[in-house]
Amino acid sequence: MTHTSDLSHAIWRKSSYSEGGANDCVEVADGHPGIVPVRDSKTPEASPLVFPAASWCAFVARVKGRS
Repeated sequence: MTHTSDLSHAIWRKSSYSEGGANDCVEVADGHPGIVPVRDSKTPEASPLVFPAASWCAFVARVKGRS
């Protein structure tokens, strides 16, 4: 996991499980080859965490019970 500072133009989306809630959501930014930026919707001004895409895919599969 690494941090990055150049995601000022990232378009963030919330989990489909958030049901449109304003807070308490994990947000991800698509369209960044090889990485997945992740942030907490409660603190959007904080530096996002950036994971390798393969690691993020493995995490999501595990959460969904597909591993």
